[in-house]
Amino acid sequence: MHTPADYLELARAEKDSAVLHRLARCPYPFVWQALAANPSTPPGTLLELSTAQDSAWNDNKLLCLLAEHPSADHSVLRAVRDAVAAKLAEGERPYAAVLALAERTELAEAEVRQLGALRGASARLRSRLDRQLELRA
Repeated sequence: MHTPADYLELARAEKDSAVLHRLARCPYPFVWQALAANPSTPPGTLLELSTAQDSAWNDNKLLCLLAEHPSADHSVLRAVRDAVAAKLAEGERPYAAVLALAERTELAEAEVRQLGALRGASARLRSRLDRQLELRA
């Protein structure tokens, strides 16, 4: 029998992609976040995690970690962008994920800039987003 702590430890240290992919299906958001922070987690698993949902705080943290992941490819980043857009449209504030996406050159500037026009985007977020996108150029 495995405890949640066992899953967390495995998610943080494991390098085997098959094991990491199986861990993405566990019900613990802290394990999902550990997987999103593990540099060995492959893009397919990251893509699956982009649809995981628990609570606003946990979801926003997960999306930020996914946006920052070194192995996140274009499809992962687009999925994260779409999830962030949905949250902004609902009035949530996944601002850290928006700014992390702005740093990723795999996404076109226009793909990220449109996040600032959504209902949940504050003036401060739009200002920081503009600055971050300027730094990319």
